[in-house]
Amino acid sequence: MTDKPNERIKQAFENKDWPDIKSSDSWNIFKIMAEFVDGYDTLAKIGPCVSVFGSARTKPGTPYYEMAVDIGQKLAAAGLGVITGGGPGIMEAGNKGASMEKGASVGLNIELPFEQNNNPYIDNDKSIDFKFFFVRKVMFMKYAQGFIVLPGGFGTLDELFEALTLVQTQKTAKFPIILVGTEFWGGLIDWIKKVMLEQENNISPDDLYLFKIVDTADEAVNEIFEFYSKYSMSLNF
Repeated sequence: MTDKPNERIKQAFENKDWPDIKSSDSWNIFKIMAEFVDGYDTLAKIGPCVSVFGSARTKPGTPYYEMAVDIGQKLAAAGLGVITGGGPGIMEAGNKGASMEKGASVGLNIELPFEQNNNPYIDNDKSIDFKFFFVRKVMFMKYAQGFIVLPGGFGTLDELFEALTLVQTQKTAKFPIILVGTEFWGGLIDWIKKVMLEQENNISPDDLYLFKIVDTADEAVNEIFEFYSKYSMSLNF
């Protein structure tokens, strides 16, 4: 049996001459453009949404899975769509909650050699498959009125810190970024405060106000509502 992930790695490092590289890059531009057009066309029709992030490995019945279902339900009941990465775990739970309330349930899936398949709770007309991570992240950012981030792995951290960076550098308008689970996020936030801020002075004190930490579905959703009681909803860039 062929080890597919290893074969993909070997193929990626095969020697190619410069004309082959240039030709491949040129064709990739069209693939990238097509993903942007597909994403913009689909998501622009949906209306205000909140992106829900978290681990693909979280199992049904666990506390964070059920909390994500509850969050999806509460957002949909308030008229907001739910955008997730389209896979299992927390993503599935967020879509499930939105689907239970007949709300817009959006899945931005990514082609991976493992772990990721479309979950069954995404609306048929709101499921988009991506090959390029960076295009997918643009869709999360552009059309979300807020980020609710439950415990996850490297992908979740990537999406979280991209959002924080864009708001910090004013490349996008400020929008609510909510971390769910003090027990999970507390150690990271302590490190950000003690090392990044106090020890190394790599961020400013105001950067600690770019996000909120909560512990319940009600608190997470209320943070979104409280933010938009002061500001109007709009595209982020």
